Amino acid sequence: QAQLVESGGGLVQAGGSLRLSCAASGRTFSSNSMAWFRQAPGKAREFVAVINWRIVYADSVKGRFTISRDVAKNTVYLQMNSLKPEDTAVYYCAAGRDVTVVRQPGQYDNWGQGTQVTVSS
Repeated sequence: QAQLVESGGGLVQAGGSLRLSCAASGRTFSSNSMAWFRQAPGKAREFVAVINWRIVYADSVKGRFTISRDVAKNTVYLQMNSLKPEDTAVYYCAAGRDVTVVRQPGQYDNWGQGTQVTVSS
């Protein structure tokens, strides 16, 4: 069974950095779109970044976050720099086989359990 497991979340001060990892198992995800979403309390799940044959970022994280993947390790990363309190959320890794609209959560068929990121001011 395909599984995604996120790690690397935590508490950091504003301006700090964190690196999230998403380890995939059960099948190869090399041909999938791999994305990060986040969800803050009381808010809808929000697109952060995706990597497939291209890389796309949400405007709110462009220039601060970097998505990358290690195909050999079946792992996707999200390097987050210059963190702001508004980045506080649960961050989810997602994988999709036939993603056409990268910002829509419904396009992805595998999700991790999420990892909490808290940025203090």
